[in-house]
Amino acid sequence: MQFASDNAGPAHPAILEAIARANDGHQRAYGSESAMSRVRDRIRDIFEAPQAEVHLVATGTAANALILGCMARPWDAVFCSEHAHVEHDEGNAPEFYTGGAKLTLVPAPDGRMTPAALERALLPEGARSFHNAQLGPLSITQVTETGAVHDLAEIAALSEIMHARGQKVHMDGARFANAIAALGCSPAEMTWKAGIDALSFGGTKNGCLGVEAAVFFDPDLARDFEIRRKRGGHLFSKHRFLSAQMQAYLDDDLWLDLARRANEACARLVAGLRAHGEAEILYPAGANLVFVTLPRATLRRLSDGGADFYVMDGDPMTGDPAERLTARLVCDWSLGAEQVDRFLALLG
Repeated sequence: MQFASDNAGPAHPAILEAIARANDGHQRAYGSESAMSRVRDRIRDIFEAPQAEVHLVATGTAANALILGCMARPWDAVFCSEHAHVEHDEGNAPEFYTGGAKLTLVPAPDGRMTPAALERALLPEGARSFHNAQLGPLSITQVTETGAVHDLAEIAALSEIMHARGQKVHMDGARFANAIAALGCSPAEMTWKAGIDALSFGGTKNGCLGVEAAVFFDPDLARDFEIRRKRGGHLFSKHRFLSAQMQAYLDDDLWLDLARRANEACARLVAGLRAHGEAEILYPAGANLVFVTLPRATLRRLSDGGADFYVMDGDPMTGDPAERLTARLVCDWSLGAEQVDRFLALLG
């Protein structure tokens, strides 16, 4: 019963088979292989964006940080949610790759940034001088780190606020596929049609071995991406293994199928948690992860029964059995109804 992370899940067999096929013989290096051209064309087709610039890297941190490096100057403020992955889980990579831009946190109690909160965070802009960080881009996480999902109107409103000030908008889409599956919209509707200028299009959390796409809907922003990628040590020489993964991921909409499986497992889990008297769900669980508080004794029983999950605020094995702790439960594509039902049965 693996609920620790969608990073911990297996790669889909189709992805592994594609890597094996790409290993046959010699191919051109550094992204000049024919498969990369097909990936670029397919992403442009999926996003209805024939002008988009598309580049691949192996990690979400690299995708986010390199994109923000193209958007922000070293003296800028980059605005993001207080829960954002770029703030808490990327080892200051965005600051490093932007040359020192300052992450500025926007309060988002349930994980979703609101236009009103963003406006308040931008209030000091009128007083900005050479003494202050200058106004820079916005980073929106979709799905958020709390499991909530921004709707299209929220994304458009946030983007409009930044564009009115001449700034760009980045979307951290590590769980982009899960958000698309949850909203039932098109990729274009959730990105450039809603004002997103560049996207980190995730594959690793959703069945790939390790590949992410940096998608620039504003091609001018991508002008120095390739230089930054090489200089930062994120250009694969045997790039064909990244292209092979992404091509298989996109073929026959595998990316959407895998996201739907993960979301369906999570919906089943959430329904069971809501029916349990001890469980308190903390945030809107809109896609494939949920945060829940339970007594330490209950979490210990789940762990002893073979369930793997993260406890965010304490040791579930030692302490007051009645104390409530917060667990994060994440469903990946491989987690079927049987594992969810076993977990709920242990919950009691």
